[in-house]
Order: sequence, then structure tokens, then C-alpha cells
Amino acid sequence: MLESHRIFWREFRESFHTTGAVLPSGRFLCRALARFVRAQHRCQQILEVGPGTGAVTRHIVRAMQPHDTLDLVEINSSFARHLRRCLRQDRLFQPAAERIRVIEDDVANLGGNARYDVIISGLPFNNFSTSTVRSLLASLMDLLRPGGTLSFFEYIGVRKLKSLLSGPKQRCQIRAVGQVLDDLLDRHEFARDVISFNAPPAWVHHVRRPPQQDLGP
Repeated sequence: MLESHRIFWREFRESFHTTGAVLPSGRFLCRALARFVRAQHRCQQILEVGPGTGAVTRHIVRAMQPHDTLDLVEINSSFARHLRRCLRQDRLFQPAAERIRVIEDDVANLGGNARYDVIISGLPFNNFSTSTVRSLLASLMDLLRPGGTLSFFEYIGVRKLKSLLSGPKQRCQIRAVGQVLDDLLDRHEFARDVISFNAPPAWVHHVRRPPQQDLGP
């Protein structure tokens, strides 16, 4: 755990834009993000995007069934190395290590025939441009099987706070990103958890791809 926190703080200082979190995710937030891993009772393919040092990953691994598989897509090379080391050395990960892959890449490059029953995202959408958020959400929804679940979080009040601290141009971008996220949630969100015991408090959004292929405009 000390090694995980050391790596987190180093990457937070050097690449906050893509790290996003201001603190490692607390256990209540992690548990909520892994909620629909635990909810299933069948063989499933799971994807975690932006696992970082593996705080949420640990809860996913605990919830996995014996035939589930897990792909970890992490663009940060330091985090990816740490996750591979966990697979080799951490007693929690070792029993499932053969069913877990660490993919050091952008999730937009995953594509192909990959499809998942559950996707858990730690990506800091509110740090990205509107076009990037739209592209990422489209990629994630496309990677879901029909009926599959995408879970992601955002800190409560982060958009309002960033707007108060930003200039006119950035405020416009924050509103546009918020609109992209809200459009997805309005169409496909079916559950939301409020995580008060987290620093900062957060919402966990759970989105389901409709059984039909059409995801809407």
C-alpha cells in the first residue's frame, strides 16, 4: 500500500491532467464502482479503464467469479508497471493473475472484436476537452455488450468549482463537457450511488447499454 501511494503521488504531481483523482479512491467509492461485478452470477468479461495503482482493481478481483476475466487498460507506464508487479507479487492478485491482462494503451485503440459485460472507468472526464470526452464515451459504450454496464465517478460539485475558478473560455468548455456527460446519463443511467465518505465526496454513475444496438444520437 505504501508503494501504491508513493507512485500515485508522484504521478499526481507530474501528470494531474490524466491522473485526475486528488486522492486514491476510498473503499466506499471502490466498492460502488465494482457493484455490478458482484451483482452478476455468470462468466463475464470485465474491463477497467484507468486503474492507476489498482485501488478499485482490488475490489474487482475480490468480486470476480472463478471464470471471469479482467482487462486493465492503463496509458500511464508507471501505473502499468506497478499493476504487472501486483499480478506477480500480491497475494490477492496471484490466484486470478492468469485471467488478468494489463494493456498499456489508450482505450480508444482497443476496438476490434473486444466486448465486455462490465466496464469500470477511472478516467477524469472533467479534465478533458469536449471532443475527447465524446470520443471516450463513444468508445466505452461501443465496447459494452448490449445489456452491459458502464460505471464511472465524478466528484460532487467539481464542475461548479472549476467554473468559479476558471476564465470565460474554460467555463464554456466545462459546460460543454457537462452537457455531453448529462446527455449520456439522461439516456442510459439506471442507478447512481452517492459516496459521502470519500475525499472529496463523489457520485458513481451506472449506465447500461440498451439491448438494441442503437445508442441514440
